[in-house]
Amino acid sequence: MTLLDPFTLSLVALLVLSLMGLPIGLTMIMASIIYLGLSGQDMSTAAEQVLNGLNGSYVLLAVPLFIFSAGLMNAGSLTDRLLRFCNLLVGRFRGGLGHVNVVQSVIFAGMSGSAIADAAGSGKVQIDMMTKGGAYPPSYAAALTAVTAVIGPIIPPSIPMVLYALVADASIGFLFLAGVIPGVLMALTQMGINAWMAHRHDFPISDRVPLREFPRLTLEAFPALLMPMILLGGIYGGVMTPTEAAAVAAAYAWLIAAVLYRSLTLRQTFAAVAQSARSTAAIGMLIAGALAFNYVITSENIPNTVRGVLAGWEMSRWEFLLVVNVVLLVLGCLLEGSTILLVVVPVLVPTAQALGVDMVHFGIVVVVNIMLGLITPPYGLLLFIVAKLSDTPISAVVRDTLPFMLAMIAALMLITYVPELVLWLPRQMGYQG
Repeated sequence: MTLLDPFTLSLVALLVLSLMGLPIGLTMIMASIIYLGLSGQDMSTAAEQVLNGLNGSYVLLAVPLFIFSAGLMNAGSLTDRLLRFCNLLVGRFRGGLGHVNVVQSVIFAGMSGSAIADAAGSGKVQIDMMTKGGAYPPSYAAALTAVTAVIGPIIPPSIPMVLYALVADASIGFLFLAGVIPGVLMALTQMGINAWMAHRHDFPISDRVPLREFPRLTLEAFPALLMPMILLGGIYGGVMTPTEAAAVAAAYAWLIAAVLYRSLTLRQTFAAVAQSARSTAAIGMLIAGALAFNYVITSENIPNTVRGVLAGWEMSRWEFLLVVNVVLLVLGCLLEGSTILLVVVPVLVPTAQALGVDMVHFGIVVVVNIMLGLITPPYGLLLFIVAKLSDTPISAVVRDTLPFMLAMIAALMLITYVPELVLWLPRQMGYQG
């Protein structure tokens, strides 16, 4: 590879166009066209790769459907009902509103599949609830809301897992199941840090909800709580595919919000459709760009080159996983998560397979790393979202995020080096990997 060869020039174009502010999906398409033109190939190959990749991926239909279901839940009153139920469960302890934040994110994770949807949807409600009357500092409430939103794509359903299944040819159903225990582990880690911070800073104890309210609040939240059971039961009962489950999630969210709770108007439904269409278009353009640029990477034999270099280092699979964690955590500071998932991960998959790393386990490690990137400066998107929601300087949010980040990295190491934490549930359902 020289300074003037097509691949190098395409990388330069990718960097320059990105720095100019062009969306990363369009940037990758342009870089791919430049490579094809300079290497003497038919430039329409870029379009062919995009069309073949999108038309042959039935699983990608799950992405807009999960986004739409999250939009419906945010537009209706599901989030408020879940918050009241979570407050009933854990609000009575010191730092209880922080625990409510965590538990609500765990429950909402079983419905939305998106960290951004979690933070943007219920984040403002959670922050206002925690800061009311000066109970918690705004920066702490914002930081906790950001780190709890990370749980969303780890516990099924998960949009990043759908994208990983696309690039690694892994089972979405088993990936979804594998995320349950790591997601719960992350939640317990966050609750542990919140409890420590609550006692250290003497955060208040919330007013206890009378136990006589338990039946009423549980009944109000029960239809929303039922959604994860319907999705997972349908998938693992063989009734529906993950893509069909996404459609059922959207239909169920609309039914309980519009018909049962009567809190979703036609205007709100249309707004949810429009928002999901915009989000889907943005993700679709990113996927299209990745499909085109992955052709460039494959043409240059980059995956095999990387595998050869790593093989020359004679690493074990455990050493390889450590390198992957470090690389992805560093890249998470600089790149958007979907870009890492669609461009960088396909380069690592062949080496992981050659070293005998289980593809479901590897997928969970990758997704957790990418989610941590959402709360890692300077690019961490969740940090910017919660800083805006709380009207707090981002530096203060980053400061209060650090204890949670360190604890979650420790949990990531546990997930990485104790594969049974990830694979136990899938194996109970027949996974042979």
